[in-house]
Amino acid sequence: MFHSTTILAVRHRDHAVLAGDGQVTFGQTVVKQSARKIRKVYNDRVLAGFAGSAADSFALFSRFEAKLEQYRGNLERSAVELAKDWRTDRILRRLEAMLIVLDTSSTFLLSGNGDLIEPDDGIVAIGSGGPFALAAAKALALNTDLDARMIAQKAMAIAGEICIYTNTNITLEEL
Repeated sequence: MFHSTTILAVRHRDHAVLAGDGQVTFGQTVVKQSARKIRKVYNDRVLAGFAGSAADSFALFSRFEAKLEQYRGNLERSAVELAKDWRTDRILRRLEAMLIVLDTSSTFLLSGNGDLIEPDDGIVAIGSGGPFALAAAKALALNTDLDARMIAQKAMAIAGEICIYTNTNITLEEL
């Protein structure tokens, strides 16, 4: 688990939202409040967010974007190929990061172990506040009439109140 952030993906009612907090810590010190850990890629048709080492995460972002270009925006194929590379390449295996990628029809979590996980309900979270945001988002999706954006906002606010490595300076991207 990375003690660094919270990234939450919510696919709900034909909408896809990715949310990330803005806090960057170095050990026990907060060094930045407004980092941007999520972004739109591939002509604004795919969302991607990271938790872990910033340098490693940016390396993964660029590799993932290259895979999207190579496979003409096919999210599943791009995620599978990145996971294969991550698992088999000696240098990539040492990267300390996790990545969530999604579009309006699929969501994937990629880890440094070469794991590629597609959640059943389209809701997944990573980072130290991930379990809190995930629990809140799942409960809100099942028990309210909120849309994907509001579910993500409220779940991230809850995570920010509980996790010391997560703040409430939330960035949201939506498809």
